[in-house]
Amino acid sequence: MLKREYLKEWDKEYFWHPFTQMKVYREEENLIVEKGEGVYVYDINGKKYLDGVASLWCNVHGHNHPKLNKALIEQVNKIAHFTTLGASNVPAIVFAKNLVDITPPRLTKVFYSEDGAEAMEIAIKIAYHYWHNKGEKKTKFVTLSEAYHGDTIGSVSVGGINIFHEKYRPLLFDVYKVPSPYLEAVKKVGREKALEYDTTKILIEEVEDFIFHNHQEIAAFVLEAGVQGAAGILPFPKGYLKEIRRICDEYNILMIVDEVATGFGRTGYMFACEKEGVEPDIMALGKGITGGYLPLAATVVTDDIFDAFLGEFGEAKHFYHGHTYTGNPLACSVAIANLELFEEEQTLKKLQPKIKLLEERLKEFWTLKHVGDVRQYGFMAGIELVKDKEKNEPFPYGERTGFKVARMMMEKGVWVRPLGDVMVIMPPLVISEKELEYLLDTMFESIKALEKV
Repeated sequence: MLKREYLKEWDKEYFWHPFTQMKVYREEENLIVEKGEGVYVYDINGKKYLDGVASLWCNVHGHNHPKLNKALIEQVNKIAHFTTLGASNVPAIVFAKNLVDITPPRLTKVFYSEDGAEAMEIAIKIAYHYWHNKGEKKTKFVTLSEAYHGDTIGSVSVGGINIFHEKYRPLLFDVYKVPSPYLEAVKKVGREKALEYDTTKILIEEVEDFIFHNHQEIAAFVLEAGVQGAAGILPFPKGYLKEIRRICDEYNILMIVDEVATGFGRTGYMFACEKEGVEPDIMALGKGITGGYLPLAATVVTDDIFDAFLGEFGEAKHFYHGHTYTGNPLACSVAIANLELFEEEQTLKKLQPKIKLLEERLKEFWTLKHVGDVRQYGFMAGIELVKDKEKNEPFPYGERTGFKVARMMMEKGVWVRPLGDVMVIMPPLVISEKELEYLLDTMFESIKALEKV
């Protein structure tokens, strides 16, 4: 029988964790999860924790859901995997049709991969290859500062968070960058007016001027769908996404929208771009696509883009990209069940009062001494911790203040993963209002405790 102390020892000795300073990790007691049920996970000692960040923003309907379990078991009893290079499988076909049915109407073709970074990598390569097949030299990409689109080389190239990306600069291709809309809005009009329509009018003039002077070489404009998640939950001003769509149409530029974090209900809509009636040319999906069960992602494109890759074999127009597990039957089977649950359990309808509750409760956090900003986009929120609110002075990076708050929350049975000193609130969509209240109470009390330190 495996002894639990061996797990702790082996975890620190053999397992290199993502986005983790392993020297610090080895010095601390860490959560090792053994099982989950609903919005809770249980560690190897049986202690229960509320999953406050939906297992890195991907869990939708809760852990250990019987319908998702059933879909997985039924499929594994048929076949676990077979290549889709020149062949196909039933769940991959069905889920592709299901995705086309619910994504914006212009998006009609699905290319599978395993995670959001790969979905974005594929989006970038498709956009570049599209213009090549059309005989046009449009090779540059426009992206936002503070962007995050994953950790593969292409997705890092269109990213813009220095602490994540700067070390790899020599490996990356050059892109054009325009300012983060939220941060630029705060700088120009202040926080109170940062998200208004009029602010978008101010910001978009500079963006459009830049595009006007460079559009002939721009292949695509790449941006997240309404909120910059990894940057600390930075929402776009109202109408910003729609204005970018207008500019892309006017200057013959593809619009790539990253819905990896926002897709599948996280914003209160199935997809965030629906909020402003935006239909991108390319959409990247991941995270909640299987309800948080299995690795799966998708890059969904228009007929126009797909058709540019059609030709005789000798023309070599086809898309030279693929993965071993592309269109995996297990993942696609669970993804089908995930979408069915949205309808059966009325997930989006039940989410609306919880979004309003979150909005109301977040107002309380402004009263805290060390809260410098509070940001919300649908069922996503970020509470920014600062050392001095009046001066907007951050805590020193090495103090790990966000992690100190998370550690206090963990002691009270709530698991969250901060983004530096931004406390993230992003639980499974099915969390009850009572559970949400407890999550918020625990975070409030833990941030307030900083005042005594």
